[in-house]
Amino acid sequence: MKVFVGGAFQGKKKAAMEKTGLCETDFLDGETCTKEELLTGKAVNHFHSYIRRALKEEREGALDAFVQELFRKNPDLVIVSTELGYGIVPIDAFDRLYREKVGRILCKAVEQAEEVYRVVAGIPVCIKGEKV
Repeated sequence: MKVFVGGAFQGKKKAAMEKTGLCETDFLDGETCTKEELLTGKAVNHFHSYIRRALKEEREGALDAFVQELFRKNPDLVIVSTELGYGIVPIDAFDRLYREKVGRILCKAVEQAEEVYRVVAGIPVCIKGEKV
């Protein structure tokens, strides 16, 4: 697994394509993809958006179970996600849960990942892996 994180509009997907050799069509979109597509896909952009959708559509426990299954069944998945959690704590309970859930799921992904990059201003900085 490879994980690319960073702020909004920092060039995460482009960095992922450069570092992995994947092309535009290899990426699922977390805003629209299905569970089944994630289990067999090569890469997912906007993974944080998938988490938001899943939290709205199903129980939190079901999402946790699916994420464990995803990481087990698709260990080569490339994950691209926007970092959340900096700044003001949201007033809305769902937004707080979403922010926390994205952070905890990304921690699990990073734990299992071979390589992790934080992308800042289009520059991928390796924070885990052989290039550190």
